[in-house]
Amino acid sequence: MGNDNWERGGIKPMKQSIFKNNKYLLPTLILVFLFLYFFLIGPIFAIRGKFKVLAKSSSALKKTFSNNDIDLVDKEIKQFAKEYEDFKKSAKRLYWTSFIPYGADFKNGVEAGSYAISAAETTIASIKPYAELIGFKKGGSSFVEKSADDRLQTAILTLDKILVNYDEIAKDLEETEKRLAKINPNRYPKKIGKTIVRESIANYKAQLLGVTRLFVDAKPLLKNLPEIFGKDREKTYLILFQNDKERRATGGFLTSYAIFDINNGKLKVSKSDDIYNIDASISHPVAPDEILTYHKDVNRFFIRDSNLSPDFVESLNLFNSLYDKSSQKVDYDGVIAVDTKILVDMLKIYGDTEAGGVLFSAEDDKRCDCPQVIYTLFDIVDRPVNYVKEDRKGILGQLMFALLQKALGFSPSKYWGTLATTMYRNLEEKHILLYFEDEDLQGAAEKINFAGRIIETDSDYLHVNNVNFAGAKSNLFVQESINTLTKKSSGKISREVNVVFKNPYPHSDCNLERGGLCLNATLRNWIRIYVPKGSKLVDFIGSEKKVRTYDELDKTVFEGFLNVKTQGQAEVTVTYTLPDSIKAGDYSLTIQKQPGELNQKLNVKIVNKKVYDGIFDIDKVFKTNL
Repeated sequence: MGNDNWERGGIKPMKQSIFKNNKYLLPTLILVFLFLYFFLIGPIFAIRGKFKVLAKSSSALKKTFSNNDIDLVDKEIKQFAKEYEDFKKSAKRLYWTSFIPYGADFKNGVEAGSYAISAAETTIASIKPYAELIGFKKGGSSFVEKSADDRLQTAILTLDKILVNYDEIAKDLEETEKRLAKINPNRYPKKIGKTIVRESIANYKAQLLGVTRLFVDAKPLLKNLPEIFGKDREKTYLILFQNDKERRATGGFLTSYAIFDINNGKLKVSKSDDIYNIDASISHPVAPDEILTYHKDVNRFFIRDSNLSPDFVESLNLFNSLYDKSSQKVDYDGVIAVDTKILVDMLKIYGDTEAGGVLFSAEDDKRCDCPQVIYTLFDIVDRPVNYVKEDRKGILGQLMFALLQKALGFSPSKYWGTLATTMYRNLEEKHILLYFEDEDLQGAAEKINFAGRIIETDSDYLHVNNVNFAGAKSNLFVQESINTLTKKSSGKISREVNVVFKNPYPHSDCNLERGGLCLNATLRNWIRIYVPKGSKLVDFIGSEKKVRTYDELDKTVFEGFLNVKTQGQAEVTVTYTLPDSIKAGDYSLTIQKQPGELNQKLNVKIVNKKVYDGIFDIDKVFKTNL
């Protein structure tokens, strides 16, 4: 009875009293519901529907690009732009949430996309009048019927016309970059269910930022492409081949070279030769102290050993000090240094390629656990034989030219996009280094970090540079990792840098009389650690020679030497304190990659917090507050 009274007389009156005593509660709840429906739930459902339409249109647009038909591309991109504008109108209904970080990211992402589409429309409009000339017009083009030289000439002579709207495109991409820079992927969860969220946002942002930064920062370089390719006068470029499997300061041992002349779009290789033949044409001064100290049985300064500085321009100055004395010297407008990864990447794109009567491939070769092209080149160049090998290292120039001819042998829509993306990535990763005699072009190359310079910075800095002096081609087999730990104690910042070298492979047959191909042997490694100027060395463990400390390139350098035996391991650990000019507040650390490095691992901890653990492929910048 009491319970019944409680149920009848207690609960019901309580329910009634909620709204009776709070007469504004029900209207408020209704208003909140209506607000959420009209300003949040409704817009989300509307945006979701528009996004599905947009995604379908995006897929159609991607397929269209492979059809080699500029008219169809123009039509599809206009349709996509129209649907994106419709999507944007719906998206604006959520812009009121931009006071929340996620809402701000959404707004910035939508607006960035809008500016990027505008840039794409302008680009297509710029290309369209000349599409038939360069092979982007289905049916009516004779581009594919032309010779490779004529294709290149036509493309180059059309560039200045296509680039007439460059400034307008760059402006849109600059606005895209501003908005993308405000988006922080780290505030999002790694996954929602099975959907990868944070990495997808980070990748989307990185890809778009890469395009926008290249287009904006490289403006002087890109706008002068016709001039670079000899539109107004003949240009001469020195191509230096760096063997990254025999590591040197700027990427690899200078093994061969080629001279490319380009005039009004017409390309020719005037020379492709062994670097040793240049050395044979000069008298050699006494070798610098670095070579006398660390190289094996070398006491003269050869041009093949001249890339001693980790700064590409400084190494070119040393190169030219010897090259100027050679009877084979050719005045050049620029230098392009490339390593073996370029050959592998181009073979992956264009397939097996013949040069000098030899077939080269990017397929794995069990004899070295490396691409066939690498082993085959070493076999041609380095294996001892009982006869004279004609043009043994000139084969590299022949292969590069054969690959370039292949690149020009297809319509632009088929491979040029893939090639451009691949080469851009190799420029970022420093497998290609650029130098121009023209100051404006050189400045542009340096601004986008394509020139192999040791950068100037007032913040914290680290660069580890390794040089293989007479250690065969052991960098093909040695695995490397850099581990850094930044500490702060009593207001002082210090760092420990641990560099580990492992060679799990057996020693090669290096018997010259048997004709062995000596690829893997003990790595003789000269190591330099570049840190902020004024840093103080605390300890350097692992060096087999006396450790040196000095200033160079506006940095302080800690220098040592070690041997890494086959099927063995060696490491160095360097501890030092940073100068007082490096402040804990608004702290920034730049770690600069050595050119030619491939698959090197990097582990970065700042005050025991892991901020990076992965492949060291491009220069890294870490910002935090100590």
